[in-house]
Amino acid sequence: MSEPEITATPLPDRAPELHSPDGRLTLSHDRVRVHSQTFLLLELERAELQPVRWLLWYLLGGFVFTLVALGYLQFWLRTMPAVLGLVLGAVLFIIGQRGTNRLRLYRLAREAAYFSLPGAAESWHPIIAELNRRIQARHDEAAQAAAEAWAAEEAARLAALPPSPPEGE
Repeated sequence: MSEPEITATPLPDRAPELHSPDGRLTLSHDRVRVHSQTFLLLELERAELQPVRWLLWYLLGGFVFTLVALGYLQFWLRTMPAVLGLVLGAVLFIIGQRGTNRLRLYRLAREAAYFSLPGAAESWHPIIAELNRRIQARHDEAAQAAAEAWAAEEAARLAALPPSPPEGE
């Protein structure tokens, strides 16, 4: 039986530390810190960013806009209060459209962790893509190290076995 070949692979260079523009997310070679909570990349499965619109503000804006428009059309409101009410309803719509971004960190064998990130989702996509790439790289490194340790252990076990007698005797 031949011994498994053990190949030593060089460790990859440490990736540079990345920071979000507002400082809420910091990504290092083997850790991520979000809102002062630190996670090892090996304990994460992946990260996902989803834009979330605030439905309550949409509903409030629509409700205010509808009531003011009906009040004005039924002559319950004069022009100036109706204009102010319509502007208020439009502002509530705009606030609902602004929304936020929900960052979901899937943790291995645990519940996902959720964080809220402000701003446009497009500005967060590059750093989240890099986070997912680094998570996968850390898992690949850990799998390779485990395979090398297993191969070394198996080689030591095979070397310790007594030689088997030849088959023809």
